[in-house]
Amino acid sequence: MQRTLTYITSIFAVLLMTFSVSAQDDSVANDSIRYAQKYGLRLGGDVSKLVRSFIDDDYTGFEINGDYRLSKNLYIAGELGTEEKTTKSDYLNATAQGSYFKGGIDFNLYDNWFGMENMIYSGFRAGFGTFNQTINSYTIFDTNGQPWGNQTTVTDGSKQSGLTAIWGELILGVKAETLNNLYVGFNVQLKGRITETEPNNFENLYIPGFGRTYDSGNFSIGFGYNVSYLIPLFKKDK
Repeated sequence: MQRTLTYITSIFAVLLMTFSVSAQDDSVANDSIRYAQKYGLRLGGDVSKLVRSFIDDDYTGFEINGDYRLSKNLYIAGELGTEEKTTKSDYLNATAQGSYFKGGIDFNLYDNWFGMENMIYSGFRAGFGTFNQTINSYTIFDTNGQPWGNQTTVTDGSKQSGLTAIWGELILGVKAETLNNLYVGFNVQLKGRITETEPNNFENLYIPGFGRTYDSGNFSIGFGYNVSYLIPLFKKDK
């Protein structure tokens, strides 16, 4: 009888140890599928503006951008840049030069696979620019009562400073992590002008940060190719 009780006790001890090991294994397995997502400041620049500066003699531009993660899918974001663009039309040759700032939010629409932190995002920006316009030359048509008239080009060089513009942007883009904390991305912006100040005697042909006005139209389209680096500040479990 005593041997039987000893045997049964041994069996229960073995079963208890097996259950304990199994529970520990399950705990390790459950912990292994949890991972910490990075939260921090991502800084970068718009490569497309640098490339355009090299290939387009009428353009010079530079932009830095960044975002900061607030929650799983929500980011605050902004851009700071400068542009100089010479625009030529049939009657006017003018150069716009100035700086701009854009700030807003991005929302990640992409549900990442395990361990990935890429973005397919939409967002909004409020933009503000301050700039000057220089009239390089303008053309005068003097018909003098004749149907064909005479054409005269006048070199001017006058500058008007202190011009400003405010606009809003809807943005759609992608950011993909190619190396650890290094991201490349592309975005498209639909811009709507809210207010602007115009030079005397002519309209803004180009507004730094907003782009081409297309005969005083209130809308413009922009795009960017970005390279950025994430500076991790802390992590949160997903």
